[in-house]
Amino acid sequence: MLRDSIRLSIYLPLFVLLLVYCKTDSAVARQVDRRVPLEEISTDFEMADGPAWDGYSLVIPDVKGQKLFRYLPAKKQMQTLMPESGRISASFYNHGRLFLSDNPGGEIAFLDGKKKATVASFDSVRQEKEKPYRPNDLVVDQNGGIYVTFTPQNKVAYIDPQGNVSIAVDGIATPNGITMSPDEKTLYVSSFVPKKIWAYDIVTAGKTDRGRMIASMDDGPDRGADGMTIDRAGNIYCAGPTDIWIWNPEGKLLDKIACPTKPINCTFGDQDMQSLYITGPGGLYRQRMLICGRSPEPKAISLQPPAKFPRKKNIAQPPTSVPENVVAHRNVVFAQYDQRKVLMDIFVPSDATVDEPKPAVVVVHGGGWRKGDKTKFRALAIKLASHGYVTAAIEYRLADEAAFPAAMHDCTAAVRFLRANAATYHLDPKKIGAVGGSAGGHLTGLMASGGGNPKLKGDGGNAKQSSRIQASIVMAGPLEMLTGSVADRSRQPDSGSNSNVWLRSTVDQNPELYGLADACAQIDASTCPILFLVGEQDNPARNQPARDKLTSFGIETGVITYPNAKHGCWNRQPWFEEMANEMVKFFNKHL
Repeated sequence: MLRDSIRLSIYLPLFVLLLVYCKTDSAVARQVDRRVPLEEISTDFEMADGPAWDGYSLVIPDVKGQKLFRYLPAKKQMQTLMPESGRISASFYNHGRLFLSDNPGGEIAFLDGKKKATVASFDSVRQEKEKPYRPNDLVVDQNGGIYVTFTPQNKVAYIDPQGNVSIAVDGIATPNGITMSPDEKTLYVSSFVPKKIWAYDIVTAGKTDRGRMIASMDDGPDRGADGMTIDRAGNIYCAGPTDIWIWNPEGKLLDKIACPTKPINCTFGDQDMQSLYITGPGGLYRQRMLICGRSPEPKAISLQPPAKFPRKKNIAQPPTSVPENVVAHRNVVFAQYDQRKVLMDIFVPSDATVDEPKPAVVVVHGGGWRKGDKTKFRALAIKLASHGYVTAAIEYRLADEAAFPAAMHDCTAAVRFLRANAATYHLDPKKIGAVGGSAGGHLTGLMASGGGNPKLKGDGGNAKQSSRIQASIVMAGPLEMLTGSVADRSRQPDSGSNSNVWLRSTVDQNPELYGLADACAQIDASTCPILFLVGEQDNPARNQPARDKLTSFGIETGVITYPNAKHGCWNRQPWFEEMANEMVKFFNKHL
């Protein structure tokens, strides 16, 4: 009896955790992590308004206090970013720039050091007898264009990257909050007074069509539908009179977050992008989520004039700017499951043509299968593209959104998409490789050995195409799942095992599923060459069983160890350059 009680006390927390995640795999997944209550961060605001995540801190305008604040979650510290900002009603961070909606000033600005600089004013679109255009909320697209709501005028304007202003939407009642779908094909606008959500097809930047009402708030007469944001699955969030409302892309209500005070706006933040920050008259709040938001676009384009944003520069971080010899296609949908669209960023060498296609490389980010996104390996994708490879930095459904093998289905779908669209992106469909780091390394290893396994194919599209790759690079990813460190952690109830969340079970509860995820176990004569790259201070001995097995089949393999390098060295200088050069040598040989 005592032994049974001890066993129960050990495994009950794990059972409860798995039960929570199993529920998220139902037809209507829950977005809110109800295990964690809504947290009050600060009430030292007169009225906190539209926040923005800049990659390591949250920017919050106090519209009534006329100050701009910054919250650093890692330090639990609030700082004054701009003591006299004026009445800023909203902010948005993209391309290394903080954009500001200067309501009384009647302009969109950006922060340049400690001062505001004008992006555009709106006299050019103001009609006779119209009230002055005072911007309310804003969202910035992948090219640096800005959509802005004007509530009294019933309009949404668009500012192109050169500062030219046009009207994108006309005739919507009291537009307030605004956001875009992850693929930037749909613009969502909240209509404040009637409390309705409208969707508009984005035909080209700044031009919309087919406006339709997709949702409404049926919570009584109190106003109104306010600030908005989007998560990586395309679910829509909007502040209402008492709650944050959550709908799927078609307007089906998924959930609501009750707030202690009237919410005004919200955005995702924290390093894992898995916290929803909520602002209002009462201050700043945070709710942990079961799904991630979208990271800001890295600094990849040259917006003019240049701006200095007050944050510490990370000199070890490799550059993300797109060189002239590379053409970028961002947020391309490569797979779709019901309303869920899965995206990749494709980078094509400018000298690639239909007649002279280039080899392709799928770039898979890490993050313990539970966090990260395609922007994290942006620098590597661009670097390899500059060396003559068509690269595709992909996202995949993370563990808190969907259980294994969903992420692997996304990886194989990416390969098939590239083959099906080889002519469009000027790539050779017979020469596709993959590179990934940490959890992404595991996935690229599984792409190498399990690419022909029908259980790992999924239904992400282009079913007639092959999912196999011709070369793989694994950067510190564990190929073993049934054995080794992953299995050891899976058996330890207090280890915080990511695999237990991802596979919704321990290795002993479901060895068959762990076997399906085990890249080492599936190595056979059809496996492509695999190169292993690892830091000296990581675990160079990791994956030795996989290398031995590859060698036994006569498949080329090897390991390169980088002195003084830790886990994640592939995204830091000086190792970034060294590792990229080794990748080019390996892919040149096998693709």
